[in-house]
Amino acid sequence: MLHLRIELLDVEPAIWRSLRVPASVTLSKLHRIFQITMGWTNSHLHEFRIGGVRYGVPERDAQDRSVVAETRIKLVDALNSSVTQFQYAYDFGDGWEHEVKVETVGSDSQQPLLCLAGANSCPPEDVGGPPGYAEFLKAIRSPRHRDHKRYLTWCGGAFDPAGFDLQGINQALRSLKS
Repeated sequence: MLHLRIELLDVEPAIWRSLRVPASVTLSKLHRIFQITMGWTNSHLHEFRIGGVRYGVPERDAQDRSVVAETRIKLVDALNSSVTQFQYAYDFGDGWEHEVKVETVGSDSQQPLLCLAGANSCPPEDVGGPPGYAEFLKAIRSPRHRDHKRYLTWCGGAFDPAGFDLQGINQALRSLKS
């Protein structure tokens, strides 16, 4: 078992999650775990950067062959017993960067996948990265802001930046298939 802390970089207030995951989890499943726990919708490309290696879903026709296919790579193997932190990038257009720290390594592999704690709501998809999110928050907090109504309509009528549903996250993780 590994205890990981993932934090979305360059946003205020801090958006983070603490997770317990099997060390043998594949990177492709870890991507799905991060999507659920952070609140993303899996609508964009992603990549892990671990120990100087880029892992993700290589594009078939791409000239760049520097991305290693993540499907069969186990997290414990990618960490190579010496890496205690790595990066997870999501939505290359918006540029969401996450820092992931390995907080502890446990021996009990029978414990279930679990989100242990966290804080704050993930930004809406396609909001424009950290600068767009900052502007979005400014607009929805101020009814006098010129984009207040437009942003509220765009995000479905309401957005709680402090929202965090630990029980809902863990329910979604329980339904995650291999």
